Amino acid sequence: MIYDTDILIWVQRGNEKAAKLIEKDEEKHLSIQSYMELLQGAKNKTHHKYIKDFVYDFEFSILPLTENVGHRALIYVEEYALSSNMRAGDAIIAATAVENNMILVSGNVKHFKVVKELQLKAFKP
Repeated sequence: MIYDTDILIWVQRGNEKAAKLIEKDEEKHLSIQSYMELLQGAKNKTHHKYIKDFVYDFEFSILPLTENVGHRALIYVEEYALSSNMRAGDAIIAATAVENNMILVSGNVKHFKVVKELQLKAFKP
């Protein structure tokens, strides 16, 4: 599975349900977009290191922004930005999941539900 940024934020806040979801998954993936969002949200160097260690310790595979992911994300923004307020970051995350044929786990289902070909699993903290 591929995890939306919010899931890792829930884990950092001590949400056991989110932590258990990640722990039981043998193949954990993040879009490079989610990884950048996590790092960007760091409050200081200590928190920045914590995020990097967390991603490493839990053995997340970081999925790159490929040409196909970028193209698909552009299509999502073109199709859904006006009607559903699709943001570039969410488009990249959704496109990464679709291009890699993975289920996206997110607590922000409303951000992604317009993408019909996306396999989406809702997380409720």
